[in-house]
Amino acid sequence: MKDAQHEFDAIKDAIGYIESDFRSQPDLETIATRLKMSPFHFQRLFTKWAGTSPKKFLQYVSLGHAKKLLTEDSASLLKAAHKTGLSGTSRLHDLFVSIEGMTPGEYKRGGENLTINYSFADSPFGRILIASTTKGIAHIAFADDEKEVLKDLHEKFPNAAFTQKSDSLQKSALSIFSRGKKLDGIKLHLKGTPFQLKVWEALLRIPAGHLSTYSAVALRIKRPNAQRAVGTAVGRNPVAFLIPCHRVIRSTGVFGNYHWGSGRKKAMIGWEAARSDSN
Repeated sequence: MKDAQHEFDAIKDAIGYIESDFRSQPDLETIATRLKMSPFHFQRLFTKWAGTSPKKFLQYVSLGHAKKLLTEDSASLLKAAHKTGLSGTSRLHDLFVSIEGMTPGEYKRGGENLTINYSFADSPFGRILIASTTKGIAHIAFADDEKEVLKDLHEKFPNAAFTQKSDSLQKSALSIFSRGKKLDGIKLHLKGTPFQLKVWEALLRIPAGHLSTYSAVALRIKRPNAQRAVGTAVGRNPVAFLIPCHRVIRSTGVFGNYHWGSGRKKAMIGWEAARSDSN
């Protein structure tokens, strides 16, 4: 756990430093020294994590690249929703994820009669809490503070019965982080309003390596004037990364804020772009 978290923290710091000092074009040795690593170790760690060089990675999280993607995708995102299968290791997992909303009774009663298994696991972006019912994944959150995220989960389902246990549903969902691993169908069992469920389903149709905007998502669900409500629903996404709210940015190309930290959002976008480009 500590090694995985340490690696992610180092990469996140590197991304922040390269991005803020891009104009000075810091070389590999300068970045490595800042992170208190040898150039060889830093290059190896970064390539292992991102699958590309630090310089190339930065291009993926730059304003120019984001604007280019948005320009291209304004015409092609709807077509992209019809793509089938996996594209090499880019894992267009969205096609293998389905959402089932909780019943009105389950929603209203705060998870009464639900049994929820939960466990902690490592991801490329830090420690996560993952929770599941018998019907699917109900919650994924980044666990920078394990006690806090567990408390939040209990507050979302105050009347559910909780068991700390890793099950097959959780293991299947976590395979999204394993490069090159074929995904089986992943089911989500979510507590949300009908509007929120529509927004989350729309997010699943944004392919890995692509970006969209709040206005584009509003258009996709046929609510073009509901951009503010879409933004609120995106922010309340209960399943981090698997429902890719990190792929939604401002129409200006600026990545914007993210519930789990803007540095983590940039890391996710760059990580996915590097894998999409490697196919």
